[in-house]
Amino acid sequence: MPQPGILFQDDSLLVLNKPAGIPMHASRILADQPVTLLALARERVGQLLFMVHRLDRPVSGAVVLACDPTCQAELGRQFEQRQVSKCYLAVVRGWTAADGHISHPLLPPRDDRKAGSVARDAVTCFQRIARTELAIPVPPYDTSRYSLLALFPETGRRHQLRRHMKHLSHPIIGDTTYGRGEHNRMFREKLDCRRLLLHAWSLSIHHPITNRQLRFQAPLDAEFAQVIERFEWRHKLETWEKDGEWCDAQGSSDQPSA
Repeated sequence: MPQPGILFQDDSLLVLNKPAGIPMHASRILADQPVTLLALARERVGQLLFMVHRLDRPVSGAVVLACDPTCQAELGRQFEQRQVSKCYLAVVRGWTAADGHISHPLLPPRDDRKAGSVARDAVTCFQRIARTELAIPVPPYDTSRYSLLALFPETGRRHQLRRHMKHLSHPIIGDTTYGRGEHNRMFREKLDCRRLLLHAWSLSIHHPITNRQLRFQAPLDAEFAQVIERFEWRHKLETWEKDGEWCDAQGSSDQPSA
């Protein structure tokens, strides 16, 4: 079982690089999964920790835990009031537009939907970082096309990024709920990639005590990085990161040391 990497730690908060496949916390739905991020983090740092936000089980990347209920409440307020900037990396089917703005209200997912549920506003922006075409047929086409995107959720609905990309007909690779099975199979069989290619790459918050703005960046795991290398996207990703257009959209921030 991969261990979460520590991106930042002090007396108020702990920022981890969550591995793909590990749930955030125990639940009835995941009763067969004894290992959770919260339990691993508590064991590793030797203290009680409190969840602030969530990443889906198959998603990797930056996640914040609070060290006490007061910090949990303040950080939770920042998420609720949309004062947190998030950037995700995703590999999707097809060639997307260079950039875009998705405003598509979402009902709760089916497993959380109740009678009378209404769709809530959900907004995501994206930038295309790179794209490729492979000489690997995926019916009904003789080739297969993919894009590497930066996704910027302005709201925090459950499964928002996965559902919004499905709405655009560019589902995220490896998504067994909202994706395309034929592309997922191709990645498993030809590229030895079995994970959801969605990663919480960057997260900006205000420190709950000092109010200093902090930005945390979570490195990709080996499986995701292998896809980047195979598609010859590393240079384009580094150039996009260096140009800093994604930072301009989120506002400037201090980069804490790990």
